[in-house]
Amino acid sequence: MSPTTRRILIAAVLTVVFSGIGAGIANALGSGDDMPDMPLSGTVLEQAGRAALAETGGGTVVDSEVEGEENGYEVEVNLADGRQMEVQLDQNFAVVHSSVNDEGDDGDGG
Repeated sequence: MSPTTRRILIAAVLTVVFSGIGAGIANALGSGDDMPDMPLSGTVLEQAGRAALAETGGGTVVDSEVEGEENGYEVEVNLADGRQMEVQLDQNFAVVHSSVNDEGDDGDGG
């Protein structure tokens, strides 16, 4: 193999290797929002809904999901005054955080 061919081959291999490493890093640093929402159901939904409504002082549960990053739950509650609250719960249904949801109901239901 000639030295020129060898250099071209090494350059090509290194390009492929570094491209793969770069893609892996970009994937690992992704936002995590690419995962589909996993809605709550059954007794988990009931418990999460009760905890969220206790935090907000009433309203209607309009959406819920498993929070993969935080290992808990998220419940969206529509209030009588038109605001929507987002309540984050831990695995034991204790409130971790609640805030007004400026994004509004995303229509997922449940």
